[in-house]
Amino acid sequence: MTEPLGVLVMAYGTPRRLQDVEAYYTHIRRGRKPTPELLADLIRRYEAIGGVSPLNEITQRQAEGLADWLNRDGGRPCKVYLGMKHTAPFIGDIVRKMTDDGIREAVTLVLAPHYSSMSVATYQRAADEAAAGTNLRLWHVDSWHLHPRFLNVLTERVRTAVDAHGNADSVTVLFTAHSLPERILKFGDPYPQQLRETGLAVAEKLNLPHIDFAWQSAGRTNERWLGPDILEKLRALRAAGHRNVVVCAAGFVSDHLEVLYDIDIEAQAVARELGLRLTRTPSLNDDPEFLRALAEVVRQRAAAMNHA
Repeated sequence: MTEPLGVLVMAYGTPRRLQDVEAYYTHIRRGRKPTPELLADLIRRYEAIGGVSPLNEITQRQAEGLADWLNRDGGRPCKVYLGMKHTAPFIGDIVRKMTDDGIREAVTLVLAPHYSSMSVATYQRAADEAAAGTNLRLWHVDSWHLHPRFLNVLTERVRTAVDAHGNADSVTVLFTAHSLPERILKFGDPYPQQLRETGLAVAEKLNLPHIDFAWQSAGRTNERWLGPDILEKLRALRAAGHRNVVVCAAGFVSDHLEVLYDIDIEAQAVARELGLRLTRTPSLNDDPEFLRALAEVVRQRAAAMNHA
């Protein structure tokens, strides 16, 4: 019997109850508790989207759907595990469970298409540290921002959103991702370029006349973060005479706070104030074609692993 290939799916995680927000925020801040003002603001945002984020539930469905694809595509049997960065089950604990289960080879996949030393690499380090000194060998997927099936799923969402405006010539498609500290640029980090490549690939497929890029959900720290921020970009577009905007949050694969609040509430409020019509493309969530894309990403990495 063929030994199963482990697949470690890694995601950000989110509090399951409002009572858990402080511990979650403290974990993100590496053990430093947030100020009462910061905590109150984050709780307010969760309350605005219904009290909790659907991220954990969606991430679980994504992992289950990925496992389903992998175990009926005719390839090596897979055992899929899910580890979170900031909430239980934590990545390190799941890696230890994998070793306890006898898994000796695993592909790791972060549920974020674009690579950065300050995002995807931090998940990979957490997994590597937990696997150190064990018989488990990990094979990381760094990015999948140009995977054809992923691009096809994004393209169809953008097409539908643009068509709803009636005329592509009158629409600007704005591709966004989570901002990161600007210091990544000093190291030649590929993150900003990979977002551009995703957006340009979709634009080419649809022959879009007007596209742009922005960053969102920057952390509340004193250092400079990648810009322009989406709210600044909306103001600039309106000042330049644009009236219709489609936001494709290409850096995110699930409905969560940064989509449901930062775009659907905060950015929409600014758009209304400016007289802009703003439409967001639906998140990928557990779309079967998207999960099929992830399964292909895993298989491709496993094939490269076998030839290493």
